[in-house]
Order: sequence, then C-alpha cells, then structure tokens
Amino acid sequence: MSNRGHIKQRAKGTWSIIIELPRDANGKRRQKWETVRGSKKMAQERLTGALRQLDTGTYIEPQQLTIRDYLEKWLAHVEHAIATKTYVRYAEICHHHLVTTFGDMKVSDLKPIHVQEYYDEALRSGRVDGRGGLSAKTVRQHHVVLHKALKQAVRWQILQSNPVDAVEPPKITNQEMKCLTEDQTESLLKLAEGRRLHTPLLVAVTTGLRRGELLALKWSDVDIEGRWLSVNRSVEQTKLKGLRFKTPKTTRSRRKIALPSITVQALKKDRTKQKEERLQAGKLYQDNDLVFCLEDGSIWPPESLTNSYRKMIRRTEFQGIRLHDLRHTHATQLLRQRINPKVVSERLGHSSVAVTLDLYSHVMPDMQEEAARAIDAILGGVSQRG
Repeated sequence: MSNRGHIKQRAKGTWSIIIELPRDANGKRRQKWETVRGSKKMAQERLTGALRQLDTGTYIEPQQLTIRDYLEKWLAHVEHAIATKTYVRYAEICHHHLVTTFGDMKVSDLKPIHVQEYYDEALRSGRVDGRGGLSAKTVRQHHVVLHKALKQAVRWQILQSNPVDAVEPPKITNQEMKCLTEDQTESLLKLAEGRRLHTPLLVAVTTGLRRGELLALKWSDVDIEGRWLSVNRSVEQTKLKGLRFKTPKTTRSRRKIALPSITVQALKKDRTKQKEERLQAGKLYQDNDLVFCLEDGSIWPPESLTNSYRKMIRRTEFQGIRLHDLRHTHATQLLRQRINPKVVSERLGHSSVAVTLDLYSHVMPDMQEEAARAIDAILGGVSQRG
C-alpha cells in the first residue's frame, strides 16, 4: 500500500482504487475513489496511471470527464499510431461534429439513444455549411471514429461498456463504379497526349496504381528491361504535415507489377525528357529519383495531379470519371479478359482476393453460367457413357 493511494477488492473481479489527495484548507483528508472491473493487475495499472496524472495535473475523475476532454485525450493517444491523413480526418470529425453535439456531456452519461439521435440528425442536417444532411457513408465514418474512441475508454476503465455497440450505423447503398471501355481508354489517353499527365494516366490504367503510389514511384523501383515495377511507398498530402512519403498500408500493398510494352515505351520517353529538364534546371533541380514529378524534380502534389486531370476532362465525355476510376478500369478490363482474379488482386494490392471479388462481382455476371456449362461438359459425358 502506498501512502498516496491503494487498491481494495470489493467483489470478485471488482476493485476500488483509492487516491489520497492533498488535504483541504482545514487539514481535512480528501480521497478519490474509482471502480475498476477486471484483474488486480488492471486495478494496479489504473492506480499507477491516475497517480501519474495527478502529478502532471491532468487527472480528471472519470465520472466528471466530458466527451470534449475525453476526445482530446484520445486524439493525443492515437496521433502517432495512425497515418497522418487518418488522424486529420479523425480530428475533423471530433472537432466539427462530435464535440459540437456531445461536448459538454459526461462520458458516463452517453447512452445508445443519444448516439442514434445524433446519426438521424446528421443525415437530416449535419453539414457544417448548413446545406442539408451528410451522406450515409460520412455518418458511418463518424460511427467508426466514435466507436473506436469509446472502445479505448472501456480499455481505460472509464466506461464499463461501449454505448456505440448497441447502435446500427446507416446503411450505404453501393453505387456501381464507373469504368472506361477500351475505346474510351484510348480516347482519354489521346486527349492527354502532349501533356505531363499522359504517362501517369497510362501507368494508372495499365497497372492499377493508386494516386499516391503513382506519385511516389521512383526510377529505382522500375526495371525497364525486365518490364516491371515495384510499389514500395506512397505520397500523402495533409494540411497538418504537408507532403510526405509513407509506407504501404498493408504488406500486400507492397507489390511487384508486370508492365505492358506500351507502358515501358512511354516510361523510356519520360526518362529521356526528365534528363533534359534536369540539365535545364541545373542546381535548382531536386533529384528525388521520382518517375513523376514537377519540372524542378520536386514531389507532384496529389491534389495538383487531380486538379490537372479535372481541368483536362472538363466539358468532355469523361466528365464525372474520377482519376481513381482508372484503377477500377484496369481491374475491370482484366477480369473481362478472364484474367485470374487472384492475379488482378495482386496487381491492385488488395488485402485478399475476396476483396477484389466483392468489389468487381458485377463484372463477372456470366461466370455462374460458365460454371454450369463446365459441369455439363464434365458430367454430361459420364451420363452418356452410363
């Protein structure tokens, strides 16, 4: 037992931690009690943490902790454990939405009905600009953030259970992705001829690379003679930290992709042109070894690439086709050519072939009929012989 605090068992799996606070002005003893459910070790860890918070002036009695203060603690906890872009999105949801609605409420007072009412209201009029409701997809993101935050509150013994567990997020209506036909793909690439965009678009539609992977590609990742490239990193652009390279999200995102000859030839031309730009820029050139970069060799910001693409397709038949849809186009065209879905999955860097099949099941509507015909071919002969 410490003279600053101790733990006391109340029942099986239930403990009280008693924290000794400084005596009041009259010299009267003051204590704080908290209930911890779990093992003795968990109770001891909570006591140690509470004493540390008391020393740093950050201790707040769990029963008095507001959702505003708790979310700030949680954001500080996860900031260095998740991707910067993800953290920025979490912080935006917390500050602009969750805190606005629940900020002054005690964490311990939050009930499932409060969360459900929040989702319903967000769908009706949740936009920050006041122009109506948020999409089901966006509200579902809020659900994910609030659930993760309060799941941590359970781990920290601030809550006994997560109220978000009892709430159903809004359902998202799957929208069929937009993909280009072979003729449309050819037309888009012709539209981009003579522009800096041409080869990036060609690589995107012939390899399925994501925008960030495309702009992080280095010449050291490309084997022109062997006709392949490897994905080893991605470019991330956030308001918090600007442009930076990051490692792939999953091990499968780090992959090797075979290149068609049309892409190899375009890359050769780009490499020659880039050498000329390096000579013209002289000492001002930033040699980052990037395949796709700005004229001075610096990183091509992802948003800048997207804006250039949008500007190019404005008032054309391709308006409404996102840059990311070129990735979908690559996958769709391969599947329609009966390329094995596992190969397609590997090229896209999906975590599993199941993800690929789920996303592109609409591309293969006739596979069931093909399976039936295959069985006929196999067993029909058996039946005739019988």
